[in-house]
Amino acid sequence: MNTEGLILFFLLGVTLVGLAVIFSGLIPQKTTNLQKHDTYECGIPTQGSSWIQFNVGYYLFAIMFLIFDVEAIFLFPWAVVMKEIGMVAFIEILIFFVILGLGLLYAWKKQALKWE
Repeated sequence: MNTEGLILFFLLGVTLVGLAVIFSGLIPQKTTNLQKHDTYECGIPTQGSSWIQFNVGYYLFAIMFLIFDVEAIFLFPWAVVMKEIGMVAFIEILIFFVILGLGLLYAWKKQALKWE
């Protein structure tokens, strides 16, 4: 792709996004209804404050899940080309597992996997 095409693509993207933002500001009706600012939770009125602090353990657990989920995604293409690449692919996946293992060991030491 040449630079002119890249510049045109960028300008077209910026223009379309700008037009969408301007258009969305012009079209909707502006109503001031207090119910719009309430927290909606399955049609049941909320009890107490909706602004509560969650335990950081939930977020750490979710991040650890994502890390190992991404690991599984990388394993499939590696398994497909492993026979063609040979020993280089095997060494690369060993390094990958060592890095992930160190991350798991770190999370274990910091007790990020302990559910309380």
